[in-house]
Amino acid sequence: MKKLEEYVRSIPDFPEEGVIFRDVTSVLQDADGLRLAIDTMQDKIKDLEFDVVAGPESRGFIFGTPIAYNNHKPFVLIRKKGKLPCETVEKEYDLEYGKAVIEMHKDSVRPGQKVLIVDDLIATGGTTKAMIDLVESLGGQVVGVVVLIELAGLNGREKIGNYRLDAAIRYEGK
Repeated sequence: MKKLEEYVRSIPDFPEEGVIFRDVTSVLQDADGLRLAIDTMQDKIKDLEFDVVAGPESRGFIFGTPIAYNNHKPFVLIRKKGKLPCETVEKEYDLEYGKAVIEMHKDSVRPGQKVLIVDDLIATGGTTKAMIDLVESLGGQVVGVVVLIELAGLNGREKIGNYRLDAAIRYEGK
């Protein structure tokens, strides 16, 4: 059986020179890779108690929904601004080259609910910190973050502070 890392395609010098792009589509395109990714991520959080799973579009949806389903928990969408039809809360955050805004429905997390955030990757931590802030603005308690890939060299773990972060794969470089 292959290791999870063997399903991730690494593309040198993309999107710019010196960067190694970690492509998760190669994981998704292989039934064994996809199963191993979900199982590994779920195993990382097996000791965690949570009420709700939340994830950002689009790959957070892909990895978060099966984890929610397997644990019989609801799944909450975190989307780019303007994509949700009901009343929302939003959070603006910095990107490497600009700003972005994400939002959630106001009724998606209730005060006191324990929330697990699921995403494909953490790099600089900006998106993850914005998701944490959104959940907390609704009174939710973020009990953990689980990702398929952590790019440790970009220090996202430091950006999110003392929140629990579990990664199925950890790359030391950028």
